Amino acid sequence: MTRLFYSFTETPVGRLFLAGDCAGLQRIEFCSETETIKLDPHWEDDGVQFRDAIRQISQYFEGTRKTFDLPLAPAGTPFQQAVWRGLLSIPYGATTSYRDLARAIGRPSAIRAVGTANGRNPLPIVIPCHRVIGSSGHLTGYGGGLHIKETLLALERKNR
Repeated sequence: MTRLFYSFTETPVGRLFLAGDCAGLQRIEFCSETETIKLDPHWEDDGVQFRDAIRQISQYFEGTRKTFDLPLAPAGTPFQQAVWRGLLSIPYGATTSYRDLARAIGRPSAIRAVGTANGRNPLPIVIPCHRVIGSSGHLTGYGGGLHIKETLLALERKNR
């Protein structure tokens, strides 16, 4: 059985939950006051395992880190993995539309599926799903809430 680790970190957009194994970071979740993270009793609370991730996330919020250099191990279908790789190619401070992301991954007619895969991104901030907006230029949904998406995009515009 693979050992799973977790930790929490405080950020300007609230508390984040990090989880993964020795292969890499698997999940980042926004903690809320109304929902609690369900922890598996076999998981180990281990801030040491995520020390580098926590440091890089802090640097991101300080405006000194524009890309992450972490071992990532998000679980997903091959299509989701392709979308998430596509998200990693969106430059810091830039945005793209679901349509353009679908084109970029070679699936131009899969706009809705790209939107669904984007919404299932298990590593927000590190895999920058917040950089995807509607074709109209308006912000669309975000797992942490639109106010967090707005905050992340404003941070990146300010620190380009």
